Amino acid sequence: RYLRTLYLGLQSRWQVEHRRRHFYWRMMFESADISMLRLLETFLKSAPQLVLQLSIMVQQNSIEPLQGLSASASLVSLAWMIASYQKVLRDSREDKMPMSYKGAVVQILWHLFTIAARAIAFALFASVFQLYFGIFIVTHWCIMTFWIIQGETDFCMSKWEEIIYNMVVGIIYIFCWFNVKEGRSRYRMCIYYVITLSENAALTILWFLYYDRKTTSDFDALILVCVVSSSFALGIFFMFIYYCLLHPNGPMFSPRVGGCIFRQRPAPVPGSPADAVTSPPRSLPRTTGGERDGAPGERDSCVPVFQGPVIRIDLPRKKYPAWDAHFIDRRLRKTILALEYASPTTPRLQYRTPGAPQEVLEYETTV
Repeated sequence: RYLRTLYLGLQSRWQVEHRRRHFYWRMMFESADISMLRLLETFLKSAPQLVLQLSIMVQQNSIEPLQGLSASASLVSLAWMIASYQKVLRDSREDKMPMSYKGAVVQILWHLFTIAARAIAFALFASVFQLYFGIFIVTHWCIMTFWIIQGETDFCMSKWEEIIYNMVVGIIYIFCWFNVKEGRSRYRMCIYYVITLSENAALTILWFLYYDRKTTSDFDALILVCVVSSSFALGIFFMFIYYCLLHPNGPMFSPRVGGCIFRQRPAPVPGSPADAVTSPPRSLPRTTGGERDGAPGERDSCVPVFQGPVIRIDLPRKKYPAWDAHFIDRRLRKTILALEYASPTTPRLQYRTPGAPQEVLEYETTV
């Protein structure tokens, strides 16, 4: 996948002008898929290692230099991958505002401190109650997985693949918040952090009541409790900084900018359907530069502008990287490809939408 992304990036530099954009977006989608796989790998590998290392440190009441370095690297990698995926995902979507580097740094700090508090609370509890810790983790994972499934995510092609994906994301939810559904997420996030705060407090208090007084002094135990509480508080503080000052859609308490990149919505183009929704992913050559020059308002518009054949699909639009590789029925491909080569302009896809559409920059086929 890395070699494929590198190849597409080089093609986006070497191809002629009207082909560069096509390869650039294919590179961005590949990069987003790589980031998702790295994110899942990190939480399946680094997160359990982090809890195990911290638990051993608590039991031994000592920290070896290499042990501390390894635990720190695992913690940083977890926070880094969450922020990295969010930034790459936004960069690969034209209907999303890009995340600034300041926002990415604050997101890293947000997840760094909340994951640290979570991992330390887990390690403290596991150092005393190994069996009950396993039961707690499995129970929390089952509840989070069920919650994600109830949210009806749409990342995979089939129902069972979606359930497996939800089960893996449930592992991420053991440690931190990860948004997997379109739309506003503040209420779901608030519920998650209330649950997390309650669990952290309960795990830490139980450890404080039953920890081994022979290996850990009361002063050290009090310091660990303060570290858990202050780390979680710092994480929530940076979360508010991100949403109040650095969120790509604007401050949390101000009017949100829609999915469109431009703030000014021009007047609708006569004849364009009001309920048309098109999909941003690209997997065919883009319309040539000469065709774009003839329609100057198309690039600056956030409403559908259809010129040429329109393929209507009575299905809701899917929104995630590499969407076109999963969703469109294969029986439609021959028709779409035939129109692609027979028509002088690129066919447009029109999807069903329940509400008012918020469109992207360009409207071209996704297969």
